[in-house]
Amino acid sequence: MDRRISVGLGLMGFPFSGAEAYWRWVDLAEAAGVDSIWQTDRLISSEPFLESMTSLAALAGRTRRLKFGMNVLSLAQRDPVLVAKQCATVDMLSGGRLLPAFGVGSDRSPEWTAMHLDPKVRGAKTDEALEIIRRLWTEDKVDFSGKHYQLTGATISPKPAQPDLPIWIGGSSPAAIRRTARFGTGWQGGAETPEVTAQVISAIKAALADTGRMIDEDHYGAGFPFWFGSPDDPGVAKTLAAYRALGMPDPLSYFAIGDIDAVIARIAAYIDAGISKFILRPMGANDAEIISQTERLIAEVIPEVARRWPKPS
Repeated sequence: MDRRISVGLGLMGFPFSGAEAYWRWVDLAEAAGVDSIWQTDRLISSEPFLESMTSLAALAGRTRRLKFGMNVLSLAQRDPVLVAKQCATVDMLSGGRLLPAFGVGSDRSPEWTAMHLDPKVRGAKTDEALEIIRRLWTEDKVDFSGKHYQLTGATISPKPAQPDLPIWIGGSSPAAIRRTARFGTGWQGGAETPEVTAQVISAIKAALADTGRMIDEDHYGAGFPFWFGSPDDPGVAKTLAAYRALGMPDPLSYFAIGDIDAVIARIAAYIDAGISKFILRPMGANDAEIISQTERLIAEVIPEVARRWPKPS
């Protein structure tokens, strides 16, 4: 199967001064042909973070063409029936532009302590939640009896606009690989390097053989922060600190920093690893830097991606 290489934009936190600057960035992406916008999930944070589901609902009303998703929603911190209902509502109101992505969440996340949740059971809760969500999207009434969730005669309406609403799964652990093979229609990477990404994709394909399921070749995604400039520029420092706080000892080996060739080279390395869908996150210390970085990506990188990896007719 021919792969369709697509470039979307993502936000880790909320790097803007306010709503006006954020919508200027969204409008730029909508007008310029960016494939999608992705919001990182965070409930507890001293730094500004948009809540994923409500921000996607706002995007549904603001845009007409862009697709959008969460990278990735930590299911063990949320009620699965509510998540299923929210996703179905946003997908219906947007005319089928939602790209739901789910994961277990990092054990370093502050939510576990702040909300008195047990991170040790987040994998088991996520597996149960995924089954509930998938069934609520497709079945009229759902009975479910699990260790963490129980339902009797549950139903939601309206259903999603997409009859096969995708489920992108995040994570690179053995459990995440098994989860992707069991539930996923796609895999969305986090902070994995191209080398690790290739290993994860190979493991997912091996696990799919055991489940008898299939994931399209162009439904494997990755993302990374980018910056047109020097790693010593002030616009890089905040993102660098955030990734180090997440436990990444050398984030600069994961970022794409430099000129257009540096960004294209990083994209090419991921494509060689089996990736087709990209979430690129502009770094910057203020509104002007985020906008200017995004404008350069749109003007220089996206056309070059289309030239080097044209989509099949």
